[in-house]
Amino acid sequence: MDIISIIGIVLSITAILLGQFLEGGHISSLLQFTAFMIVIGGTLGAVMLQTSLKVFLDGLAMLKWVIQPPRIASQDTLAMLIDWSQKARRGGLLALEPFIDQQQDLFHRRGLQMLVDGAEPEVLRETLELDLQSYEQHHLDAAKVWLAAGGYSPTIGILGAVMGLIHVMENLSDPSKLGSGIAVAFVATIYGVGGANLFFLPVAGKLRYWVGRQVANKELFIQGIVSIANGENPRVIEAKLQGYLS
Repeated sequence: MDIISIIGIVLSITAILLGQFLEGGHISSLLQFTAFMIVIGGTLGAVMLQTSLKVFLDGLAMLKWVIQPPRIASQDTLAMLIDWSQKARRGGLLALEPFIDQQQDLFHRRGLQMLVDGAEPEVLRETLELDLQSYEQHHLDAAKVWLAAGGYSPTIGILGAVMGLIHVMENLSDPSKLGSGIAVAFVATIYGVGGANLFFLPVAGKLRYWVGRQVANKELFIQGIVSIANGENPRVIEAKLQGYLS
């Protein structure tokens, strides 16, 4: 569990609500369902318009990474590669064949299968790098769902505020309602700007971070599997791959 994400969410919301309270305002004045509906509904609609269904759904599914990040065991990957290199050095590449079915990661399984099949090192690298580029591009596109939401949300919030002010202007004959009406109108702006800067954009940044970590782990695997294909010494491979862990 990514505890710093939880702390960040709680801290940002608490700071805003506490500031509202200390200024003498009522917290309930920030709770406006109509403004929430306009901002969130309008933002989601705009994001859906610019993305494909699969990318949009994958972006929503990746939201859990903010609290429960994907497991990235670079140290385990390094240890696995060193073990493979030692076995290949003693028994040849065919000695690694029993490990193919043990791989739950399809990327690892494909790389090991090609290695055992005797693929040339450069062919092995090119194939795995193409897979990696596709993986990275797709996940970055999914993360951009939240980046796009952060871009549209403030504008939709202003749109909601303008709509509220139009309603206020239609009731100028009753001055007693002007103050509360204007206050309600600007709640939409708070939702739009706050949603973008306290949630959407930070979520996009966190997802891009985890995608980068996964890509680095896969690059470590590619370098290791190609080094095994080249017949390099296990100690040399380990020294070479240590840089990825830092």
